Amino acid sequence: MEPRIQYAKTSDGVNIAYATEGEGPPLVLLLGPGAAHVQRGRAMFANLFELTQTFRLVWYDSRGTSLSDRDAIDFSMEAMLRDLEAVVDRMGLRSFAVLAIQDPVPVAVTYAATFPDRVSHLFLIDGWTNSSDFGTPAWEAGTALMEKDWTLFTETLARVLLGFDDPHVIELLGEHIRACIEPEAFRAYDEAQRSWDAADLLAEVKAQTLVLHNNDARIYPIRAGQKLAAGIPDARFLPIDDMNYERVAVLVEDFAGTAEESQPVERSGVHTILFTDMQSSTALTQRLGDARAQEVRRTHNTIVRDALGSNDGSEIKHTGDGIMATFTSASSALECAIAIQRGVASHKEEHPDSPLGLYIGLNAGEPIAEERDLFGTSVDLAARICDHAEAGQILASDVVRQLAAGKDFLFSDLGETELRGFEDPVKLWEVRWREQG
Repeated sequence: MEPRIQYAKTSDGVNIAYATEGEGPPLVLLLGPGAAHVQRGRAMFANLFELTQTFRLVWYDSRGTSLSDRDAIDFSMEAMLRDLEAVVDRMGLRSFAVLAIQDPVPVAVTYAATFPDRVSHLFLIDGWTNSSDFGTPAWEAGTALMEKDWTLFTETLARVLLGFDDPHVIELLGEHIRACIEPEAFRAYDEAQRSWDAADLLAEVKAQTLVLHNNDARIYPIRAGQKLAAGIPDARFLPIDDMNYERVAVLVEDFAGTAEESQPVERSGVHTILFTDMQSSTALTQRLGDARAQEVRRTHNTIVRDALGSNDGSEIKHTGDGIMATFTSASSALECAIAIQRGVASHKEEHPDSPLGLYIGLNAGEPIAEERDLFGTSVDLAARICDHAEAGQILASDVVRQLAAGKDFLFSDLGETELRGFEDPVKLWEVRWREQG
């Protein structure tokens, strides 16, 4: 079955090819340049795609490779994070697991440490933290071939460095690498990854983490995997002998299942779901810098959490620039949304130069509870409604208005609106609120 290839655009204008398959909690697969190819990946790495039986698998081609923009050969850590961010934002993923194999492991660690409330599980296979982990003679000798014979280099990479011994597999993998990346891009990638360093970020990872590492890994020796597991709080380390990754799907599914069983969630029934999102959050960081932008985020968090506590709301997760919460009562959710916007207005009155502005979206339904999170159409719609709001605005679906019928709320009919990801137009209402005088 051919994957449905789609594109996401990064914040610096690069088109990233991605595809999805399967149902269940989202799992983003990171494969390095020379391995990732959204069209060919399923055939080349069939063992990994057994994960589609349990997860909604998402895979993509990084910039400079395969079906993404090949002219963009900036492989800095910042660029790699932009690629990942573009895909998950395009899909509207608020919380997801990440599985990284070999080269992209530092990218996965950096993202998980930077956005701890977005990454639920982290699966790191044959990985490393910085260039000191892979400066082996075999790698240095192998990369020297790049300048002399690109075809010979790719097949040497498959045979000597990756450890395959089947001539047919070596030929196939060598051809696959050449289809994924050009020599110039590979050289740029090899140089860039030598500057990646996730060692100081390991302790900041909050996701439940499984580190798998082959005892006979050629490029990244097992001590690199041990270093990863030792640095990440409560990470589980499992040495394996599985160079073809035949057991990865089972081990990942088992670990995710064990984690779920150890943290049961009971959230059945109808919920009113609230999303907040900060106005122009990316531009905020660029304009104010990391420290001041983080101060604005902390103000947002305080206002939202105070309102949740006063209105019987339960925070599900922090989305990076907003919060997702749930309520058993539509009226409580509406009261909370109004309290949040009043809190923002009060803050801006006291701090006229504050750039803080919030979008709020509300929907109600019966989401699926899993791993201390909520999933399903009702959640996705609440997020899309939030995306459609303007700063200072509260938007609600028609079902929320109906649940709150007869209560003292003012609604303004905005009519039916096309929302990304939903085939049929959605009737929206603006919740009117006044600043307290």
